[in-house]
Amino acid sequence: MKTFTLALLGMFCTTTVVATEINESMDAATDGTVSISNISGSVEVQGWSRNQVEITGDLGSDVEELIFQRDGDEIEIKVKSSRGNSRDIESDLVVKVPLASSLEVNTVSADIDVAGLTGEQSLESVSGDIATEAFASDIEVNSVSGDLEVEGDDQAMRSMLSSVSGDIDTENLAGEIGVESVSGDLVVANGVFDRVSMDTVNGDIVFHAQLLNDGRLDVETVNGSVDIKFAGEVSARFDIETFNGDIRNCFGPKAVRVSEYGPGYELKFTEGGGSSRVTIETLNGDLRLCK
Repeated sequence: MKTFTLALLGMFCTTTVVATEINESMDAATDGTVSISNISGSVEVQGWSRNQVEITGDLGSDVEELIFQRDGDEIEIKVKSSRGNSRDIESDLVVKVPLASSLEVNTVSADIDVAGLTGEQSLESVSGDIATEAFASDIEVNSVSGDLEVEGDDQAMRSMLSSVSGDIDTENLAGEIGVESVSGDLVVANGVFDRVSMDTVNGDIVFHAQLLNDGRLDVETVNGSVDIKFAGEVSARFDIETFNGDIRNCFGPKAVRVSEYGPGYELKFTEGGGSSRVTIETLNGDLRLCK
């Protein structure tokens, strides 16, 4: 009878700790810092007009505790688990923060989704995808094996984006941007820039945006095509080189062989007043340059 009672108790405990629903909040500074750490699952962050931080969602059954604390203008949210490799630590968090907050999010295998914030952002995941909106404040977004999607509103800012084996897709950013991946495609669509750096080893590169006067565009890929399409008027000096690939130039001048015995091509010319500088290098891939 005693054994049977213990078995029933074990069954009851198992069924009641599958997940823990959370709904907590605390007062926050209007433009303070919110840091969030979650190992597995998802993190969704939303900006709102209240001077509060609110957490809702579910914690995995093997989560040891949820740390939710404030120190001055800084609020920390951390999912803590004693079983780092357990499948039952997967936690899904929805966090609402004051819209001017600075945000720091770190995850291992959890996706990150951010919307409606105007403060600075630092987002990092090992194997999760990251999607965010950015409005005027600087951002830094990094993932090892996840894709990155960033959408702005054409306000000048500094964006630094990197992934080891994921694609990076941006739209309507502006100002200064650095985008790099080891084996992923890179896309910068729309926006107005004065500094652009795009670098990948195995992946295609697309830049369809405007380069301001006195600007700089540096593009480099080892194995991948390059598609450059400028919006607006272009005033730049071009220095383009490819080892094994064709160069199609809508501006007029044609590429010439680097050597009569080798496969490489180069193209150097000036468009407009030549106030900006455009440097493009690709080892194995075709290049298209247009406006």
